[in-house]
Amino acid sequence: MLSARDLFQEIFDHDESFRLFCSIAASGEAQGGWENGRIAALVPASQRGLSRKIVRHGADEDKHGRIFNALLRKRGLDPVDVPPDTDYTMLLERQGIGLAHDKLRADEPLSEEDIVAYLAHSRVTEQRASEQMQLLRKHFADHPEVGRAVRMISNDEDNHLAYCHEELLRLAAAGHGRTIQRILRESALAEIRVYRDVSLAVMAHMGRILGWSAAKAAVLAAGIHAFYAYERLGGWHRMVSLRMPERRDALGGPATAAPEFA
Repeated sequence: MLSARDLFQEIFDHDESFRLFCSIAASGEAQGGWENGRIAALVPASQRGLSRKIVRHGADEDKHGRIFNALLRKRGLDPVDVPPDTDYTMLLERQGIGLAHDKLRADEPLSEEDIVAYLAHSRVTEQRASEQMQLLRKHFADHPEVGRAVRMISNDEDNHLAYCHEELLRLAAAGHGRTIQRILRESALAEIRVYRDVSLAVMAHMGRILGWSAAKAAVLAAGIHAFYAYERLGGWHRMVSLRMPERRDALGGPATAAPEFA
């Protein structure tokens, strides 16, 4: 039976699959860093108090991108171009999740509604990021090569999710509750489709690199489709609930530095 630990171990043990894994992760984190940086620069006056937290969020994402690139350098590997069908952030933008890049490239201040949408979108995507890193932390927290990176990134993603919960609850109390719930639902249903499609694409690319048999590839694809069915039937509800987090003001301080990988 295939386990998540065995699957990731196989990917980490092979240079080319590890190279693709880290390249995809680094690209997505760098994109998130740029987006948060632009949002912070365009925050409307009514939400100016959020600026430093959005800056911190972006700095964390940039740091994660540097960490994945450092893991590549440690093995003497260069990043590869990310296949378009594995580009999670780009595909999310096409589904309307995340503020449009045309808007972020302009110099016009965002509206309060834009900030509500940004936080609702982030609450959904940070749920995914937090869960993925918790899975890696469960199996690889003590791994000699990636363990330190996994622990740091996982902690950051938990902070990002806590920040989204806290700020959305604040905005809901200010009268945005219905809008928040609508955006959360729309975003979650779109995200689970994108996640399914990206997962299938990533596994297809990994299978070609690692020479998986047709039977093994079919089993993995079936598992991805089964998980999507679970999410579509009701699992997506975990992505739209809001509760006050135990970690309050999770992004209130400065970003931590990326570790060195000799």
